[in-house]
Amino acid sequence: MSAVEETKIEISVPQARAVPASPSIVTRFLNLLSSVRFGVSLLILLVVACMIGMLIMQQNVEGFDKYYAALTPSQRLLYGSLDFFDIYHAWYFNALLLLLSLNIVLASIDRFPKAWTFISRKKLDASPTWLKGQERHATLAIKDQSQGATIERVVAAMRGGGFKSIVTEKNGRTFVFGERGAWNRLGAYAVHVALLTIFFGGFMTSQFGRTGNLRLTPGAASSEMTELEFQLDQLTPRAMALPFEVVCLDIQQKLIEKDGPITANNTLDWLTRVKIKDAEFGDTEALVHMNRPFDYRGYRFFQASFDPTGKARHIKLRVTPEQGGAAREVSLPRDGATTLPDGTKIEFADFFADVSTAAAGPQAQPRETTSYPNPAALLQVTPATGGAPVRAFALAAELPANAPVAAAKAGYKYRLVDFEKVPNAHVLSIQYDPGATVVYVGFLLLGLTLSAVFFFSHQRVWALIEERGGAQNFGVESFEVTLGGNTNRNKLGFEDRFKRLVANISGHPLTAESRDEGA
Repeated sequence: MSAVEETKIEISVPQARAVPASPSIVTRFLNLLSSVRFGVSLLILLVVACMIGMLIMQQNVEGFDKYYAALTPSQRLLYGSLDFFDIYHAWYFNALLLLLSLNIVLASIDRFPKAWTFISRKKLDASPTWLKGQERHATLAIKDQSQGATIERVVAAMRGGGFKSIVTEKNGRTFVFGERGAWNRLGAYAVHVALLTIFFGGFMTSQFGRTGNLRLTPGAASSEMTELEFQLDQLTPRAMALPFEVVCLDIQQKLIEKDGPITANNTLDWLTRVKIKDAEFGDTEALVHMNRPFDYRGYRFFQASFDPTGKARHIKLRVTPEQGGAAREVSLPRDGATTLPDGTKIEFADFFADVSTAAAGPQAQPRETTSYPNPAALLQVTPATGGAPVRAFALAAELPANAPVAAAKAGYKYRLVDFEKVPNAHVLSIQYDPGATVVYVGFLLLGLTLSAVFFFSHQRVWALIEERGGAQNFGVESFEVTLGGNTNRNKLGFEDRFKRLVANISGHPLTAESRDEGA
């Protein structure tokens, strides 16, 4: 009987390698949004848009109508169609801000877990090979000391170098881990928070900020400001209510040359004293200077311009009795009054920078002037006898005694001796900027976080302590300390600190030669 041997042949067919599924569109879109390159590109586009806003006058700036009229028709068409005249409110500018903010948030979420591991899950041990592969490393031999003394020696050296140390044991080996500045790993995320704060403050300002003008004359009050709505070459004034009432108490102008005009180039300072009547917070008095604005409830008051009609804040008169006698000088504030010894009352009614001395009597010239060519004060005089008040002009120019305009009124002749020049009104610019404080906080935080990121670093050092010799060395204990360390920035500073650490552990002072050599 023959045996039949069956041979079983197995043919192995190679299985097709599994092809990883391609990421979905949503995943790829999120990866794009969180990428650093995309964020840098958005930041560059945002900077370009801001530069356009600085180079091309925006329509909410005073003098835009003249700037727009000077442009060529093609420039008007191009800039207008691209919203360059109001770029900070353009849809693409807000879209850039939104995308950049989203990129910062997603990039932070994507990279934060890795940075957090440096703080929450510290690497406490390392192999000798790994330690010797670090950017800074050294191997030391410690003799005639116990293991505890050697560990304490390493810990003390790390503590002296500013490192917080942790001692651990693993597989019969002793490790000392030291680090400083671990929080620096989170510095970039603090910078992200600062940038988002600035973006949010800027968005609040662009969407809810308001700017208007308030014209004030002494004694006048207003609870609304005039805001100009710009539609390219058309300006439309619009009243906007204020949550308080502004009362003008006084206006003043300090001149460089007292005898000069009340123009801007002859002015040291404009001063406007106001009282803010607020039903919720009570009354508040304030003085607004040219270079010292006043802040109240998110509103900032600036000196903007003035009414170029020359007036007087204070006048000095020489009053001479018609029947003879000694002249008397009296001083009157704007809209003020005084009473002479005989009971005659003199009120400061008005002031004119230029009057004509025609035969019919002084007449104010129908023009605005800042140079005071022929000034005169209009007075209202009530006789001591109690008669009806009469009008009288006190001119600065000296006129003949028989001139009709110099005739006595209510028993006196009046001469304008001196006066303090002041415009008819001041115009304050009121700016409501709800995002200003947020932006200031953001920039302060940005400066602090950038300083913390670039001027500090996360430095880590490991020390592996292993026994060498022992009984073979006549009972004298000997240990080998393998050191290794790295840092995320400021490598030169870390190099110097590592050399000092090695010198303190070895017991050899750090000389100039050893400082220049690599560890």
